[in-house]
Amino acid sequence: MAAAKAFDERGHRVIGFERSHDFGGVWELSRSYPDVQTQSPKDLYCYTDHPMPAEYPEWPKGPQVHAYLHSYAEKHRLARLFRLNTSITAMDRRQDDQPGWTLTLEAAGRTWQQDFDFVAICTGQFSEKNIIRHPGQEEFVARGGQVMHSSDYTDPSLMAGKDVVVLGGSKSATDIAVNAAKNGAKSVRLVYRENVWRVPYFVGGINFKKLLYMRAQEQQFNQWGKTPLQRVIAAALKPLVWANFRGLETLLKLQLGLRKHNMVPSTPIENEVSCSVPIVTPGLFEGLNDGSIRSVIGTFESYKEDGLRLSNGEVVPCDIAILAVGWKLGVPYLAQEYRDKLIEDDGQYRVYRLSVNPELPDMGFVGFNSSFCTVLSAEMIANWLVRYADGQLAHQPSRAEMDDSIEMMLNWRRRERPAAQVYGGLCSAPFHFKHFDELLSDMGARVHKRKNPLVEQFSPPDATAYGQFLASTPQYQVS
Repeated sequence: MAAAKAFDERGHRVIGFERSHDFGGVWELSRSYPDVQTQSPKDLYCYTDHPMPAEYPEWPKGPQVHAYLHSYAEKHRLARLFRLNTSITAMDRRQDDQPGWTLTLEAAGRTWQQDFDFVAICTGQFSEKNIIRHPGQEEFVARGGQVMHSSDYTDPSLMAGKDVVVLGGSKSATDIAVNAAKNGAKSVRLVYRENVWRVPYFVGGINFKKLLYMRAQEQQFNQWGKTPLQRVIAAALKPLVWANFRGLETLLKLQLGLRKHNMVPSTPIENEVSCSVPIVTPGLFEGLNDGSIRSVIGTFESYKEDGLRLSNGEVVPCDIAILAVGWKLGVPYLAQEYRDKLIEDDGQYRVYRLSVNPELPDMGFVGFNSSFCTVLSAEMIANWLVRYADGQLAHQPSRAEMDDSIEMMLNWRRRERPAAQVYGGLCSAPFHFKHFDELLSDMGARVHKRKNPLVEQFSPPDATAYGQFLASTPQYQVS
């Protein structure tokens, strides 16, 4: 929706395709599990010109987010630009010697091709379910057992009186474990491979957005593209940064009782923070404390007649297995020769500003720049992308500049910050401000920081302020 609005308001003829019957992505109600809510506060999970309703709680529930997205679409009349229930099955370069791409489309049993001058791919990080299978699964299902992906968990009444095993350690896994326990499951086990740092909505009574969403905190992580001076300053401040993060770890251990539950991660928190760091589901540690939820480090090995065998050798009772194992990142409809230019052998994406690849002209990504403020990130990159496509960036990068930047970012992810490799290297967290600064600089924004330096340094990103920053960029219309 951010991409459609950005291209439409510049005067382009926009045609959008959505394979579902409705807007909303993972927030669309048929894809949302019960009690799902945002990890980000509502003031960080909104568009610059459309705040969430005042009556919404700080962390809105799924139906509220879905309604909010619909209200944004209605405000900007975006429905007129989209064709729903339409899938893209293939994407290749046009054969008429014109710039752009040919899409193969499918809807209502009909297949056709259509040419476009530019394609914005907006499928984001959560498009294709990651479906995995384990030995004995067919026999388990034949005996009456159930196996489902987390996105298919929509009826909590099924949990009553059942032995439930959830595979995964993400927020969706813990959300479902808590929901199953609340809805009368006989037992709930949460099985995951390794401990990770989990951040509660309030850390020591302080809203976590005031701890992790600030420039001052962001600058303590090993960000990309540091100048020699910045590296010297970082080295000088390293002891203080180390003490800051050790203090945060200690607070989390005490507040959550991580040692008691054998849930202390082995890696320093500053090395791990990325889009994969989960927010603590309310009720998770209460469930662990009262025994309604059990945690097991390991994975599924096989289904047996007497239960589910785990990798630690334990056989646990299981009626319902829920696979909270995430989503597959990719663009399967893009011809293989182009995917090879886009994706490295280790799964890292070759993209400039997390949006474009110089070897794939007339194409860009919106929403792949995943973050802790995903809606704002999508809107920012959409505004950057339309200017890039129109040659209207204040600094239109050369092919050499893009290639150099891509190589620098790949090297940074592989050598300096391995945590940045999650989601194919397409996560901008925790470097929201740096990412937005680069985009605004490219767009020629006259203003890119709030007037009060203390507010700018010690406050989370402000969507309304970024709307003002975008308004300060050169405006134009295509002819």
